[in-house]
Amino acid sequence: MKLKKHLRATQENIDRGYLQINAISDNNEIPVRNAKIEIASTGNPNQTIEQLETDNDGRTPNIELAAPPLEFSLEPSDNQPYSEYNLKISAEGYEDSIITGVQILSGEIGLQNIRLTPSATSEQLYNPTVIGGHTLWEFYPPKIAEAEIKPMDERGEIVLSRVVVPEYIIVHDGSPTDTTATDYYVPYKDYIKNVASCEIYATWPEASITANVLAIISFTLNRVYTEWYRGKGYDFTITSSTAFDHKWIYQKTVYENISQVVDTIFANYLSRPNVSQPILTQYCDGKRVTCPNWMSQWGSKYLGDQGYSAIEIIRNYYGDDMYINSAEQIAGIPASWPGYDLSVGSTGDKVRMIQEQLNRIARNYPSIPTIAVDGIFGEGTKAAVSQFQSIFNLPANGIVDYPTWYKISQIYVGVSKIAELV
Repeated sequence: MKLKKHLRATQENIDRGYLQINAISDNNEIPVRNAKIEIASTGNPNQTIEQLETDNDGRTPNIELAAPPLEFSLEPSDNQPYSEYNLKISAEGYEDSIITGVQILSGEIGLQNIRLTPSATSEQLYNPTVIGGHTLWEFYPPKIAEAEIKPMDERGEIVLSRVVVPEYIIVHDGSPTDTTATDYYVPYKDYIKNVASCEIYATWPEASITANVLAIISFTLNRVYTEWYRGKGYDFTITSSTAFDHKWIYQKTVYENISQVVDTIFANYLSRPNVSQPILTQYCDGKRVTCPNWMSQWGSKYLGDQGYSAIEIIRNYYGDDMYINSAEQIAGIPASWPGYDLSVGSTGDKVRMIQEQLNRIARNYPSIPTIAVDGIFGEGTKAAVSQFQSIFNLPANGIVDYPTWYKISQIYVGVSKIAELV
């Protein structure tokens, strides 16, 4: 049955989606330039349909690829809603990388981040990465129900006294008791983007995407806050098992609009009055699996179609006493958001700090112009900010808003830490 569905979807790839590839060295966060990329349909892997190279920032332009009709991702059906492609990436000094199952949705931009491993020998070693099916298409185990608020005697060894957005999530790629599963250190925001891209479709209304991202964030921060798995003797934060947590797939394609939603609300989570911990917001697809008192993913999509806001969608499922809270601390950043945008005409220490950070980032990303560190936000600083935003898939308006501030901080910390190790 699955083969028939796949063939039918392949025959009906009459729409177009887009893919942008970003290649980064696995050991030093430096963009990999002039990496050669070959793209083929998963259904016909021996026929290359696109060949291109990364630029000085390790990126490709948006590549237009065939995709199924938009309506396939807007209603549950027997039609696969995304097309699938294979990528082969090769670069001098690195092991070749093969990724199969890259998912392209109609009208959406997929962002494929590829971490290339420096080659220890002249012999090429192939270690293909297979991206599994989307949770709304493939069959994965349904979530095992848990209490949404963890009683004190079930929370394990509580380490955190307040809600903190962590710098990294340690993802156990399997069920909790699977000792053969690999543990991955994943930047927190990258983890949320990955999960959301595995569990909802980027073609849905923005309010529906935002509601689901809030549920994913709140669930994740509950695991962080309660030290749930560490309290049970494990050395990880969360698993990739849908029975216990959320689906996370190594090297999964994420989508630009989902990425931008996460960048905007990553420090938010869902709360109830007089409850200190983020709520463990569980959900199900609402079609193959029903879950009273939890959010229905397809149901949230339909409410978004009707004009419901994200918080109205949340309250429709979890109750009217649910509200959006913000984390008190964001780990691993030099300074917190000042509370206002920085733009042309802004002055002061916050501008100076952003200028210093952008100049450091520009050593790794040479298309970002070097600017004077004078604490004055002029046209040169605007151009540097705009180019940074373009590289990291933010709206390129040249304004240091909330998402841009924290993305600059994240990248600055990453390149600075690597420099300290060299």
